[in-house]
Amino acid sequence: MRRGILRGVAIVGAVLLGWVTSSRAADDPTLKPKDTGYRGIWFTLGQYSDAPYAKSFWAYGDKYSGGLGTYTAKHVPIAVYAPKVKKTFFCYGGSKGGKRYLLNMISYYDHVNDRVPRPTIVHDKGGVDDPHDDSSLALDEQGRLWVYVAGRGRRRPGFVYRSVKPYDIDRFERISSDEICYPQPFAIPGVGIVELFTKYTGVRELYWNVRRPDGSRAEDQKLAGMEGQYQTSCVRDGRIVTAFNRHPKGHPDNRTDLYFLQTRDCGKSWQDIDGRTVKTPLVDPKNPALVKAYSADRRLVYLNSITLDNQGNPVILVVTSSDHRPGPQGDPRTWEVLQHKDGKWNVHPVTHSTHNYDTGPIWVEADGTWRIMGPTEPGPQRWGGGGEVAVWTSGDEGRTWTKVRDVTRKSPRNHSYVRKVFGAPPDSAFAALWADGHADKLSVSRLYFTNREGSRVRRLPYDMEGDWATPEVVTFPQ
Repeated sequence: MRRGILRGVAIVGAVLLGWVTSSRAADDPTLKPKDTGYRGIWFTLGQYSDAPYAKSFWAYGDKYSGGLGTYTAKHVPIAVYAPKVKKTFFCYGGSKGGKRYLLNMISYYDHVNDRVPRPTIVHDKGGVDDPHDDSSLALDEQGRLWVYVAGRGRRRPGFVYRSVKPYDIDRFERISSDEICYPQPFAIPGVGIVELFTKYTGVRELYWNVRRPDGSRAEDQKLAGMEGQYQTSCVRDGRIVTAFNRHPKGHPDNRTDLYFLQTRDCGKSWQDIDGRTVKTPLVDPKNPALVKAYSADRRLVYLNSITLDNQGNPVILVVTSSDHRPGPQGDPRTWEVLQHKDGKWNVHPVTHSTHNYDTGPIWVEADGTWRIMGPTEPGPQRWGGGGEVAVWTSGDEGRTWTKVRDVTRKSPRNHSYVRKVFGAPPDSAFAALWADGHADKLSVSRLYFTNREGSRVRRLPYDMEGDWATPEVVTFPQ
C-alpha cells in the first residue's frame, strides 16, 4: 500500500510540475517542456515489394520499419561528448506517449553521477510521425548546444535551435527555419558551424553553408547534383571529410557508386583524395571524387560511417546489396570498409547481414585497432531492419575481421541504427547508442547505450517518476 501511495504522490507531483512548467513557458518561450521518459519513435515506411521467393506480397515486410529514434545514418552527429562538464549530450526522435507522433528530444548522460535527467522536448512536429525529421547536434566552443531539426523534402522545413546557456538543455531559442534535410553540422572554433545537408531540388542534392556564431548564414552552396546523393561525414581538427553515393535516374532505390571529398577551409574549396581542388558542384558521375564504381558490379551502396585512421587516411563503412527490397533476394548484403592508403583505395569485406538498412559506426583506435559495432546478426524479425548487435575488430587495417562480442542476444525486438558518440574517450561508458523496435508491427521502442567494447549495455528509462534516473544495466540471455 505504501508503494501505491508513493506512486500516487509522484504522479500528482509530475502533474503539478507539468502545470508549473507550462505556466513558466508561457512567460519564457525559450523554456522547453520535459517528457516523463525516453520513448523512441516507431515508424513504417509503408513500402512493400513483391519478392520472387515470397509466399505473399508482404512476406518480407516493409522496406524499413521499427524503432527509428536514432535514424538516419545521414543525421550526423546525434551525440557529442563534452569533456568540460563530463556529459554526453544526445538527441533522438522521441514519441508522444509512445504513439506515432514525433517529438525532437535532447538529453544527456551525467558520467560523474551516473544519471540522466528528464529529456527535453526541443520541437514538437505537430503530428508528424516520420523519423526523417529526427535531429542532429553540434556543440560550439562556448558550450552552446545547436539542435538541427531536419525537414523533409520541401513540404516540411527544418529548424535550428541554440541553447540559451552553455551545456544546458532547459532553454532553447529558435535561430531559423530553413530547407535543411539530413543535417550534418560541425562546430569549427573561430568560424561557426559548417553545415552539410540535403535539399530536394527535384532530386536529393548535397549543399553546404556556414552558420556564423550569431546564427546568420549566407546563401546555400551546392556540393553535388549527380541525379541525387546521400552522404555521411565527420570532422577532425577543422578538416571535414564526406562520403556520398549516387542515385541513377534520381531514385534512392538505385543508390550506387561511392565518392569522397574533403575541405580544410570550411567549404571555401573542396579537394579529392589526392588534395587536388575540385570544381563544385559535381554534376558528372565520372569525376575525381569517385572512390569505387559499384554500378559496374550492379551493387547498391548504403552509407554507414566515415572516420580517419591514425595517419589521417579516410576509412568508409558501407553495406552493399544486390536489391533494394527486403528479403533473401538482396543477398549477399556485405559490410565493407574502404581505406585510402599508399595512393589507392583498399576494399575489404567484414561480414554479411540480413537487411540493407543495418547500420553501425566504425572507430580507428590509438593502437591501430579498427572496431565496428552494429546489428550484423539476425534478429527476432529476421528480414526486418536491424537485428542483434555485435562488435567486430581488425588488427590489420581491415583486411581480416573477428567478431569479438555479441552485444545483444535473444531480444524480443530488433535493435537498429547504432550510432557513435563524437569525441567520446576510449573508456567512455557511453560510446554508442541505438533504439529497438518490432520490425513487423507497432511496438514500444526503447533506447540503449554502451561502451566501445559493448561489454556493458544500459537502457534508458521508458517511464520516470522523478527528475533523475540511473539507466539500468541490461543482461541478455545466454
